[in-house]
Amino acid sequence: MRNLLLSAATVLLAGTTMASSVHSTELPKGAAHNIVLVHGAFVDQTSWKPVADILTKKGYNVTLVENPLTSLAADVDATKQALAKQDGRTVLVGHSWGGIVITQAGDDPKVSALVYVSAFAPSVGESLASLSKAGPPTEGGNAIHPDDKGNLYIDPKVFPSAVAADLPPEIAAHLAASQLPLNHVAFEAPVTIAAWRDKPTFDVISTKDRLLAPEAQKLFAARMKAQITEVAGSHASLVVHAKQVAEVIEKAALVK
Repeated sequence: MRNLLLSAATVLLAGTTMASSVHSTELPKGAAHNIVLVHGAFVDQTSWKPVADILTKKGYNVTLVENPLTSLAADVDATKQALAKQDGRTVLVGHSWGGIVITQAGDDPKVSALVYVSAFAPSVGESLASLSKAGPPTEGGNAIHPDDKGNLYIDPKVFPSAVAADLPPEIAAHLAASQLPLNHVAFEAPVTIAAWRDKPTFDVISTKDRLLAPEAQKLFAARMKAQITEVAGSHASLVVHAKQVAEVIEKAALVK
């Protein structure tokens, strides 16, 4: 999965990557130097690689969290371990399920801003399960099923169109076949902290998302009073629209 996803990113973002490489590595005055990126369910941390490459070339210290996807507590712990290693103000970013994780972990005093990308954004007492039931049904959401061990997957036949319609078909198909499962325990766990209530918040909404309905994303953003950016992309916008996502993260880095 890693090599194919990164190959897709290389092709799709060749212009962006080349352009970003000529930028100065001197960050804007007062910007947070640290960026922590939290991935969603069904993929690994390399899903953030295109965004991470752009930000790293601009001089940011970027950390990719590797979520176990076994429970909310486990993923929050992995994120907190990453935050503990940061020196100074940090922008915490979550994609999809990662939005649940940063909502719980984002009360860390080092976190200066939160960025949600095609992400769930619960309030206290809400879980991924409850948010999934509350929002409009989607092709991808309807295709999530447990195996006999309670691990959740997206039907591989539905995954390409529901999650990654704007990636090359062979990449989307391989991602579908190489999914990392989310345990049902994580799916059902409610958050006990809503860090966005006390942190500056930004939200990148994917208007062609067939896994997390754009209407739901907009409701989350409105509730958080987030600064909104819309991109005409699928749930995989963090790859296809990496440049725009990176720009939003850079805006968040300037918040004091």
